[in-house]
Amino acid sequence: MAQPDTKKIFFENLSGAGKAIAVLTSGGDAQGMNAAVRAVVRMGLYVGAKVYFIHEGYQGMVDGGENIKEATWESVSSMLQVGGTVIGSARCKEFRNHEGRLKAAHNLVQHGITNLCVIGGDGSLTGANLFREEWSGLLGELVEQGLIEADAVQKYSALHIVGMVGSIDNDFCGTDMTIGTDSALHRIIEVVDAIMTTAQSHQRTFVLEVMGRHCGYLALVSALACGADWVLIPEMPPEDGWEDKMCQKLSANRAGMKRLNIIIVAEGAIDRSNKPITTDYIKNLVVKCLGFDTRVTILGHVQRGGTPSAFDRILASRMGVEAVLALLETTANTPACVVSLCGNQSVRLPLMECVQMTQEVQKAMDEKRFEEAVKLRGRSFENNLKTYKLLAHRKPESELPNSGFNVAVLNVGAPAAGMNAAVRSAVRVGISEGHKMFAVSDGFEGFYKGQIKEIKWADVGGWTGQGGSLLGTKRTLPAKHVEKIAEQMRKHNINALLIVGGFEAFESLLQLYETRATYEEFCIPMCMLPATISNNVPGTDLSIGADTALNAIVETCDRIKQSASGTKRRVFIIETMGGYCGYLASVGGLAAGADAAYIYEESFDIRDLQANVEHLTEKMKTSIQRGLVLRNENCNENYTTDFIYQLYSEEGKGVFDSRKNVLGHMQQGGAPSPFDRNFGTKISAKAMQWVTKKLVETFRQGRVFANTEDSCCLLGMRRRALVFQPVVQLKEDTDFVHRIPKEQWWLKLRPLMKILAKYKTSYDVSDSGQLEHVVRNRPKESDASVAM
Repeated sequence: MAQPDTKKIFFENLSGAGKAIAVLTSGGDAQGMNAAVRAVVRMGLYVGAKVYFIHEGYQGMVDGGENIKEATWESVSSMLQVGGTVIGSARCKEFRNHEGRLKAAHNLVQHGITNLCVIGGDGSLTGANLFREEWSGLLGELVEQGLIEADAVQKYSALHIVGMVGSIDNDFCGTDMTIGTDSALHRIIEVVDAIMTTAQSHQRTFVLEVMGRHCGYLALVSALACGADWVLIPEMPPEDGWEDKMCQKLSANRAGMKRLNIIIVAEGAIDRSNKPITTDYIKNLVVKCLGFDTRVTILGHVQRGGTPSAFDRILASRMGVEAVLALLETTANTPACVVSLCGNQSVRLPLMECVQMTQEVQKAMDEKRFEEAVKLRGRSFENNLKTYKLLAHRKPESELPNSGFNVAVLNVGAPAAGMNAAVRSAVRVGISEGHKMFAVSDGFEGFYKGQIKEIKWADVGGWTGQGGSLLGTKRTLPAKHVEKIAEQMRKHNINALLIVGGFEAFESLLQLYETRATYEEFCIPMCMLPATISNNVPGTDLSIGADTALNAIVETCDRIKQSASGTKRRVFIIETMGGYCGYLASVGGLAAGADAAYIYEESFDIRDLQANVEHLTEKMKTSIQRGLVLRNENCNENYTTDFIYQLYSEEGKGVFDSRKNVLGHMQQGGAPSPFDRNFGTKISAKAMQWVTKKLVETFRQGRVFANTEDSCCLLGMRRRALVFQPVVQLKEDTDFVHRIPKEQWWLKLRPLMKILAKYKTSYDVSDSGQLEHVVRNRPKESDASVAM
C-alpha cells in the first residue's frame, strides 16, 4: 500500500493566530514591490496573523510611532499596478548603529512583532540578519533600561526573518530573477525600440547607458533582446584593443546595408585595468574613427519607474505568499532565509549564503578574476553572455566550419510574439556551426509548395523585436501532403528540421515521426520549440509568446479598471483567448488582481457563479469600487461571456453595474516582451546545438539516418531545467480533443488568486520551497532560468 505523502500539507493546518508579521521595503525601490507587500498582507491576514506596515524602511522601524501601522485587507487594494513602493523606502544610517537597532527592537516589541518580511537588496537583508542575531541581547538591554517587562524577553524570544529581493539590477546570487528586473527590461526595450526607428531614419549610432553599477545583467539581456552591435558590462571587461574591434564591427555592419548601430553600456562598465568606460568616451571614439553621426542616451531613473510587468506581479505575489508560509513554518533554530526563484520554482535559501556569494562576485571583479565573476553570477548569466557572443559576432567565412548539412526552419500554427527572435537565433547559430540554413515560408503549406530558400546571417538582422511571424505561418498539418514534402526534402537535401510553433507544430512533429517507416526523408533530427500565446503545448511549462500576451491582458485590465475610477461600483467581465487552456485567464487574473477566473480545466456550475456574485456584492458593500472577472473563451459552452455578464448585471442590481470586454486578437499582436525575445533566443540556440550534435551522431556512410525516438524532440522548460523530450513519449500526457496537456503546473497558482481575492480555499503547499543551500554550479541542463 502506498505511503501517504507527509509533505502534502494544506494551508488550513498552518495557523498564524497570535503571530504578528511586519513588512517593510528598504534600499532602492523596484517595480513589483507593491505586489509583494499586498501578497504578504493578504496571506498574513488570511492565516489569522496581525500584519503591520513599516513605512520608510528601517528609518520607520527606528523612528516608530506612526511609521508602524496595522494593515487591513482594504489598505492594499488597487496597489498591484502601481510602481515603486507605496509604504516608502529609505536608506537609514541610524540602523547601522547599535543604538538605532535598540530603538527598532523596542518599537517592534511594543507592537508584539517577531516576524519580519524584508523586501530589498543585499544590504537591507544583511542588516536584517544582524538584527536577528542581536535580538535576544537587545531585549536584555531594554529590560535593563526598564523599557520593557522581564517576561517580554521570554514572550518575544526569537525574531524570524524572511527576505525577498527587490532590485532592478538582478545582482543577488541564489535567485534567477529579482523583483523589478523584468519591468526595468521593459522600460529599456521600449526606449531602444523607439530609438531604433529614429536611428534608422538618420543612419545614426546610438550609445545607451543602462543601470547596473556592479552588475551587467540589464545591459547584457537588453543587448540580447534588441540585437545590439556591442555591449559593455563590469563582469567581463573587453580585451585590450577592443576599441579597434568595435569600430571594425560597426563599420562592417554598415557595409552590410545596416542603417543604424546600437551600443549598450552598463553604468559600471570598466576596462581590464578597472578604469571606467563612459558613454562619452565611446561616442568620441566612434566619431573620431568612423565619422558616424553618434548620439548618447542615458536612461537613468526611467528604468526604476512605471507599471510593473505581468512577470514581476506574478513573481512578487508568489514570493509574498511563500514568505508568509516560511514565517509560519520557521522555528528558533531556522536560519534567516530568502525566498527565490530557480527556473520556474520557488526555493528558500539561507540568506547569508546568498549574501556571501553576492559579495564574492564583487571581490572577484576587484581582483580581476573576471571569468570567475561571470560563473559566480550563475548559469543563467553565463548562458546569456555565451548566447550574445554567439549571435552578435559573426566569424569570417574562412573561419566557419563547413559541416555540409542543410537545416530547414519553419513556423507552424498561429503567430506568437518571439517567433522571429527564435528564427534569427536558429539561423545565426546554425551558420556559426557550419550549416547551410533554409527558411520555409507559410509552414507546411509553403513546404509542400516549394517555398524554400537559403537564409543568410544578414537576412535576419533586426528580427528580434518584430512581432508576429516574418516567415509566415499556417495551421496546415503535413499528413495530407507528406509525399510532396518528402519530395522537397530530397530536392533541397534537408538533413534536419527545426519547427517553431504551438499545438499544431507538436501534432506535425508526431505525424512526421510516424511517417518515418514509409519515408526515409524524415529519418533526420527534428526539434520543436513551443511558441503559442495559449501555452497549451505538452512537455513545457512556458511557451514563446505567452508572456507578451499576458502583458497585453494585464495592461488592458489596468486601463479597464481605471476607466471606472470615480464612478459608481462596477464589475468588468473580460474574455481572454487560449482555446481550452486557461493559462492566460488564470495567470492574467493573478497578475491583474482578478476576483475570479473561469476556465475549462476547473469545472464550475450555476452555484459557483452565484457564490462569486454574492462574494463580490459583499466586498462592494464594504470597500472595493471595482471588480474584475476573467473568462477563458472555451471554459463552458453554455456559460458564455454574455450569460455571465447578464447574470452579474441582474444579481448585482442596486450594488454594482457590469460591463464586458472581449480582448480578441490584440493578445496575439504587438512587439515581443523582453522575456519572449530572450526565451526564444536562448532555447533556439540550445536547440540548434542539439541538432548539430544529432547530425554528427547519425551521419553514417555518407548520409544522415536518425530513426530513434530521441531524434525527434520537443525542447521545453520543466521546473528548473530545459529538457529535450521525445514527442512520441508526450502523447500519453496530452488531451488531443481539447488540445491541452493533461497536467498543468499553473493550476497550483489558482488558489493564490482566490486567497488574494478573499475566498476561503484549500492551498496545497507540498510544492512550496524547502530550505536548500546555494549551489555554485548547477547541473548543466539547469540554465533554463524562466527569467531569462
